[in-house]
Amino acid sequence: MKKRLLAALMAGAMALTMTACGGSSSGSDDSNAASGDSGAGSYKVGIVQLVQHEALDAATQGFQDKLKELVEADGGSVEFDSQNASGESANCTTIVNGFVSEGVDLIMANATAALQAAQAGTSDIPILGTSVTDYGTALGVSDWTGKTGTNISGTTDLAPLDGQADMLKELFPDAKNVGLLYCSAEPNSKYQIDTIKPLLEKLGYTCTEYAFTDSNDVASVTQKAAAASDVMYIPTDNTAASCTEAIANVVIPAKVPVIAGEQGICNGCGVATLSIDYYELGQATGEMAYEILANGANPGDMEVQPAPNFTKMYNKTNCEKLGITVPDDYTAIEG
Repeated sequence: MKKRLLAALMAGAMALTMTACGGSSSGSDDSNAASGDSGAGSYKVGIVQLVQHEALDAATQGFQDKLKELVEADGGSVEFDSQNASGESANCTTIVNGFVSEGVDLIMANATAALQAAQAGTSDIPILGTSVTDYGTALGVSDWTGKTGTNISGTTDLAPLDGQADMLKELFPDAKNVGLLYCSAEPNSKYQIDTIKPLLEKLGYTCTEYAFTDSNDVASVTQKAAAASDVMYIPTDNTAASCTEAIANVVIPAKVPVIAGEQGICNGCGVATLSIDYYELGQATGEMAYEILANGANPGDMEVQPAPNFTKMYNKTNCEKLGITVPDDYTAIEG
């Protein structure tokens, strides 16, 4: 009896040992898959865009296309929740808070107000900005070094302002008065104006600032600027970009040319720009997102990246209306 009982116990022990070995082997396979040996994982990315207009739309599309391409090539998947704040900073805050509650893997903030809302909303979820001119100004960092040291990084759409000043001089050497038109509610616009104004004054121009508060007074402020200016300059300004038709309805009949900080504004109401490709800027942001999501990069250690290329561009239709001939090295804006 004792021998039969001992044999039964030994048989049971052997069976348990074999089952344990089989479970360990299976678990090892699952662990390899989870560790990323088979590629990237599955990610949820929240996108908050300040306002709908050509430049920001292109940056968002470039970001989505590039991140999706890289993740899927690595065997993973990415889901986007893209929301537009309709130009209201308060909406940016609401959108970001929703992303935080949902626990997205990364937030892409398109434009300065969106980045500021994301900064206030979370210090844990990785944040990438795009279409942001100056990160030091946007984030309230006085000793800006190019890295945040926090959960934030991104790309900047700042074109060389000295190059834009030189462009104005190249096209309008005989002009005297330059009107600087921008939205006072956008700190990055003020940063650009404060930077380019002394450059233009050094070139011999008299510069006057004309600041509108929002879309409601764009037309009236533009009329005042056009009446006192030989040529106008508009920086990369989101409110101006969403109101180019109203600006064009003033400056074109007044025969006052506009040098713009970016292609979208130039296409709407300007004659020339030294601009970036916002789709390419978005793609660069997507590459940074992939490094964070798939490779574990720390946003705080990542340098804010500039646009990869700058191009002299002109608005053929507006140049013809105003009788302006541009040099051969300018590229016509399509569409």
